[in-house]
Amino acid sequence: MRLVLLPLLVIVSACTGNPTNTGTGGGSAGASAGGASGGQSSAGGSAAGGSAGGAATGGGAGTAGGSAGGTATAGGTATAGGTATAGGTATAGGTATAGGTATAGGAAGGSAGGSTAGGPADGGIVRFVAIGDVGKGNTGQNTVGTALGTICAQRGCDFVVLLGDNFYPSGVSSVTDPQWQTAFVQPYAPVNAPFYAVLGNHDYGGDGAGYEANKADVQVAYSQTNPKWRMPAVHYRFTQGHAEFFALDTNRSFWGSNGSGDTQTRADITSWLGSSTATWKIALGHHPYKSNGPHGNAGNYDCREVLGNCVSLPLFTDGRHIKTFMESIVCGRADVYLSGHDHSMQWLTPTCSGTHLMVSGGGAAATTVDMKNPVHFQTTDLGFMYIELNGRTFTGTFYGETGNVLFTRSFTK
Repeated sequence: MRLVLLPLLVIVSACTGNPTNTGTGGGSAGASAGGASGGQSSAGGSAAGGSAGGAATGGGAGTAGGSAGGTATAGGTATAGGTATAGGTATAGGTATAGGTATAGGAAGGSAGGSTAGGPADGGIVRFVAIGDVGKGNTGQNTVGTALGTICAQRGCDFVVLLGDNFYPSGVSSVTDPQWQTAFVQPYAPVNAPFYAVLGNHDYGGDGAGYEANKADVQVAYSQTNPKWRMPAVHYRFTQGHAEFFALDTNRSFWGSNGSGDTQTRADITSWLGSSTATWKIALGHHPYKSNGPHGNAGNYDCREVLGNCVSLPLFTDGRHIKTFMESIVCGRADVYLSGHDHSMQWLTPTCSGTHLMVSGGGAAATTVDMKNPVHFQTTDLGFMYIELNGRTFTGTFYGETGNVLFTRSFTK
């Protein structure tokens, strides 16, 4: 959809803190090492010949094996193997370097900042799905939703991120709009995970022109109606394990600093990225920095060749403000930028000053792709991207609408 030049007068609603996290730290009350954020905490040492708690890896329950042994103090009571009465004290060993220190006596099986315990010593394992341009309530969206539910049940999903254009063609008008049922509740009924959403141009109304700010506010308000939907503000951040996620409002940035709220967005994202100590920093937005779809690269969105030049009219619709936003704030600071807008799935070869670029906009309908940019993979198949952050390794897998694997790739920081 081509954007048109229209006035945009909106009020910024920015989130200055983290929303409630949903991950759990530690395992069952046995010998979880403090329920710490990430990190592999092993209940170490043996006491007078008996193992105290075993290894609490991935939040599993450790048991006090052997007969005589010391008191196991790794975050819970070691009950198996009899009462440990002799010997010294076995304490939980190891430090979770990403996301906090695992200490004995922590909350056994409780949550620690929404982080998932276990995994490599540099952080835990975070699993999530990225999918965009979903909001049609059509057969394609429902088919992909079923496949998404199947993969999440098989592999585990901490959450799903929606990359904008959550409702076509012009967003939702209220928290009781029927589209909440047809384009969110029903298609994703098989998915037992929360959905963190960002806003796209269609979510701002105007048939994609994006000038009805009140429609964006409706999606924020729906967070109070349905706990499965997470959008605490038009831009926000949240943490899961050893990763922090930054939800951008690229529609406001698209318009630039003309009273649209871009100034506040810039200030917040700059501060949040700069202060984050997470192992992984993942930026989420609707408009791509680079894409082989019809919308194309920021700075040349929806252009047409004129005398050998790629020209967009009116000029600001070329995405120049997105290009500036990305290059001055996100690129080189976030590890990954996930976007939609173009209805395809792409893993681009170029980075943005080291920030890896992926497009996952195949949630309901498909458009074309070309070869403006080199890619590791691209397809016009419907589907979604499943991502696993295992310690310092990122693994992304594109799944098709039937749950079939289309492509997978990993890289390590």
